[in-house]
Formats: sequence, structure tokens, C-alpha cells
Amino acid sequence: MNKQDLQKRTKAFAPRVIQLVDVLPKRRSADVIGGQLLRSATSVAANYRAACRARSQAEFIAKLGIIEEEADESEGWMDLLADANLIPRSKVAALISEASKLTAITVASIKTARNNLKRPKP
Repeated sequence: MNKQDLQKRTKAFAPRVIQLVDVLPKRRSADVIGGQLLRSATSVAANYRAACRARSQAEFIAKLGIIEEEADESEGWMDLLADANLIPRSKVAALISEASKLTAITVASIKTARNNLKRPKP
């Protein structure tokens, strides 16, 4: 996956989560979990954008680490929403899958970037 494709994908993730949070029931538990989910999901796109502007390979890897954490956290919050019966699992299944895929892509990117960092430059 190239940089532009991943940027589009991370950017598309945030509005989908925003739409999900907007349809949660008006309950304190949903408000708290929804707020956490909004922060982590929107952070995925923001930090990928920041990673693309990294001034060094080390900074790039660090930003990818944040994306990994935030995508995984987003998956966890959505899983909790479904487990708590605040939203049917069928309504979040695709977003949970996307969060998991974004986490996996990011982990692979971190491994590649670390390997590239270890290689001597010609």
C-alpha cells in the first residue's frame, strides 16, 4: 500500500467513526466511551499525516507507533460498545475490521522502517 492510499484510508476512518458515535444512545456510558473512541479514531488520521511530514526516520517510526496504539485502542472501544450492548455488533463489525487492518498495516510499516533504518546507506 502506498503513502497516498494509506492517507486516504486513515482519513476515511475518522468520519465513519464520527457517524457511529453520533448514533450512539444518549447515555452516560455511551458518551464516555464515544468520546474516547472519537479521540483515538481521529488521532489515527492526524498522526499519519504527521508521520508523512516526519523530519527523520526515527520520528517517522515514532509517529507510526502512535498510529498503531490509536488504531488498536479504537478497535478496543468499539468492541466495548458492542459488548456493553450500546450498539449492535453488526453496526460496528466493518469498523472494527478496518481498525484491525490499519493496526496490522502500521505494524508492518514499522518493521519495514526499522529494517531500513538498520541498513547502511550506500
